[in-house]
Amino acid sequence: MDEREKLRKFRELDDAFAQALRELEKPNSRLDIPTGPPVRSLAELEAEEQQQRQQAFEAQLKALMKEYAQPRESVADLLRTLKTLGHIA
Repeated sequence: MDEREKLRKFRELDDAFAQALRELEKPNSRLDIPTGPPVRSLAELEAEEQQQRQQAFEAQLKALMKEYAQPRESVADLLRTLKTLGHIA
């Protein structure tokens, strides 16, 4: 690539960059400029972690119910009792 071609490409790039800056300075500019992957809020991350913990708890509870042959009603009564006594939140 000769020097003229390099200079032409540089000017095109410079012009495009200048145009983008002018567009950004306009009020209410609605440019669709990719800024990377969407950022998830801390609340969304915490909610997802809480859901994962709940699913893990339910899986463990079901495994224990199966291992000790305890019906759903029995376990529900036990959990209500523990909650009433303040042993679980």
